[in-house]
Amino acid sequence: MPRMLPQLGPDNRFFWTSGADGVLRCLQCQECATFIHPPRPVCPDCLSETVAPAAVEGTGVVHSYTINRQKWHPAMEVPFIIARVAIDGAPGVILTTNIVGSPVEAVDIGDRVAVVFEQQDDVWLPLFGKID
Repeated sequence: MPRMLPQLGPDNRFFWTSGADGVLRCLQCQECATFIHPPRPVCPDCLSETVAPAAVEGTGVVHSYTINRQKWHPAMEVPFIIARVAIDGAPGVILTTNIVGSPVEAVDIGDRVAVVFEQQDDVWLPLFGKID
């Protein structure tokens, strides 16, 4: 399915290209170890400007979701899941993403999921599939 791609910049390029090696990354403060998402140049907890990309587990839990049935673009396949996934080992990081590879009726809050990357142009989109 064609997706709108993010505009890459110095603060977020690492996030949208990290899937090239199959590893999900988020910013982490080098002073207080807080994970930061969405990416920004200053830690929201200690205000340090020493932040850097760090690998995270790439697994998580469906925190909430909705089923989209509206065809917003002629090439869009519906229905699909829009979910918020709480990332394991990165407290406070919740990604808004799609759940793929499962019927929409099979997805529920609390489901365990793992990242699967979809490449479009220079971007690797972090999507998630259910873990059985």
